[in-house]
Amino acid sequence: MEKMALSADGGRRNGRLLIQLFNFKNKKPNARDLTTGSVRGNLWYLSWPQISESVFSVADQLADLFWAGRLGFKAIAGLGIAQTYILMLMTARMGLDAGMRAMVARAIGAKDIRHANNVVIQSVNITFVWSIIIGGLGIVFAERLLNVIGVDDDVVALTSGYLKMQFVAMSLLSFQRLFGGALQAAGDSITPLKAITISRLTHLCLTPFLIFGWGVFPSMGLAGAGFANVVAQVFANILNIYALMSGRTDIKLKLSDYCVDFNLIWKILKVGIPAGITGMQRSLSQWVLLFFVVTFGTGPAAAFSLSRRAENIVNHASRGLGRAAGTLAAQNLGAQLIGRARSSMNWAIVYCLGLSLFCMVVFLGFPDEVAMFFSDEKEFVQHTTLWIFIMGLSAFPMSSVQVFTQGVASTGDTLAPMIITLSTMWVIEIPVAIGLALLTPLDSAGVAIGIAIGNVFRCVFFFLYVFSGKWLRPGIL
Repeated sequence: MEKMALSADGGRRNGRLLIQLFNFKNKKPNARDLTTGSVRGNLWYLSWPQISESVFSVADQLADLFWAGRLGFKAIAGLGIAQTYILMLMTARMGLDAGMRAMVARAIGAKDIRHANNVVIQSVNITFVWSIIIGGLGIVFAERLLNVIGVDDDVVALTSGYLKMQFVAMSLLSFQRLFGGALQAAGDSITPLKAITISRLTHLCLTPFLIFGWGVFPSMGLAGAGFANVVAQVFANILNIYALMSGRTDIKLKLSDYCVDFNLIWKILKVGIPAGITGMQRSLSQWVLLFFVVTFGTGPAAAFSLSRRAENIVNHASRGLGRAAGTLAAQNLGAQLIGRARSSMNWAIVYCLGLSLFCMVVFLGFPDEVAMFFSDEKEFVQHTTLWIFIMGLSAFPMSSVQVFTQGVASTGDTLAPMIITLSTMWVIEIPVAIGLALLTPLDSAGVAIGIAIGNVFRCVFFFLYVFSGKWLRPGIL
């Protein structure tokens, strides 16, 4: 009886937590003061919603690949190529958000709320221009972007509609990332998690109905997955905007405060552009390697596409942890608390180790099962199993690089991550990957090994820089 009572109490507590998580009418602020209290506790408070949010972001990509697998592995290859383009542009866009988060978090730590509000408003201006230009060009040139990779006409026909829809969704996602990042920088990770949860569930549920035309829905093929993402992003934006305008954190946006401040826009860009280059060239390198892997056939291209999406599960979760550590460090740097800022990054690496061990168990222990979940075609499974296994061997270097990149950049130090990433990517990773594929019997698997080697070198350089303490510069940006 005592066990039953304890179980009932636990169930009621879990129920109350779920009610609180999805209670959008609750006016109690979700943010906390990150310059006081336990650093480890504050990091966990910020990181678990951001890690969950990041995993949700990848889950919809994997769901698209799963349903694409029902159309054949050519659809997997095409969809992976389309997602590579979107990821390249979004990582560049998120780099600009890194500048915004750093400036907002430091202003909140220094109790300069007016400056924090203005940074968010000017970031809206930047995002609007970005979305109109990049989204519009992407829709117009979608087919050409697919053709330039060199895939066959069947792949282009299957994927072009999906890519066009994803460019629309990317424009909406840019605002969702902006508003969610502003809330997180102010110390509220719960509200963005609510928004992303609702939007991802919408996408996951709606996608198969629009792809296959179930029930009353039209059959749109892969384009249906892109349209489902558009609908999902609308919901996420509504929820985040409501939180920012209702004063759930120290930030409270008002239409009457809207203005264009070119000086502040330039400051945001100066901080954000190096982070944008870091993110974009990381995705650009994947595009270069994909262009190379396609020459080995559609099977290796599909394996590359799926393994990159599986890698993104680790990377996105690690980015969420890194952004949380960077936000915590930035608020404490704004408050002149350098020791607490350093401690936040140390604890982030401890959490990163646990995450990496879990991923190693999955990727090293069950590579066949991971591959066959998406498609059981022999050519696809043969290549993908090996790529997944190699990726598992480099789980910790790969994960820690993302934590350091996002963590340091979120404090406002975006130049050093750019230099480390550029040098190791183009001097070590890509030459080694192509050399192993062309000059050894490894064939296309040499690319996977080259990527792993690049991550190891990048990890070492980041460790040396982070623990040198050169990024620990206090004050407002």
